[in-house]
Amino acid sequence: MAEAPWYAPFAAWWAEAEAHEPRVPDAMQIATVDADGSPSLRTVLLKEHGPDGLVFYTHTTSRKGRALAADSRLAACLHWKSLERQVLAEGRVVPVTATQADAYWATRPRGSQLGAWASPQSEEIADRQVLLDGVDAAARRFDGQEVPRPAGWSGFRLVPERVELWQGHADRLHERRCWLREDGVWRQVLLAP
Repeated sequence: MAEAPWYAPFAAWWAEAEAHEPRVPDAMQIATVDADGSPSLRTVLLKEHGPDGLVFYTHTTSRKGRALAADSRLAACLHWKSLERQVLAEGRVVPVTATQADAYWATRPRGSQLGAWASPQSEEIADRQVLLDGVDAAARRFDGQEVPRPAGWSGFRLVPERVELWQGHADRLHERRCWLREDGVWRQVLLAP
């Protein structure tokens, strides 16, 4: 993969967001389109990042998982309100390896693991009791043992083709640094606010 010149500035901002953003600095909005081209937006948690991209985890059979199976294009936004910063990234996703998914799964709290087994994510349910009963059933099933990762639960890596770091300034004269990858080569531009 070509060098990712956007990553060092992103990593510096990430460190500042972890230190100064009061709540959920890893909240990342992602936008997908389904097989019919209908857009959908939701919030996930950014769990890994590096020069090769941004990683989040989910049920692959969820609405977002089905959309990404139909069209791997993704747009993502991290917004750190207290720092007046946004990171916008666009590109395509690739699945993480089973080893990567297993490693992250092992770090999740047991309750979250049981919830992943209990939830038919994005599907209609009769009421909340369906989820609570599902968690109880999963807790009994895995009583006294580690909770394995469900087959349909994994992660995606957004491999950016475009990354923008947006810094708010007075009088709406915001700074917008943008990196674009074209034919495998990155170039940086400055965008007007």
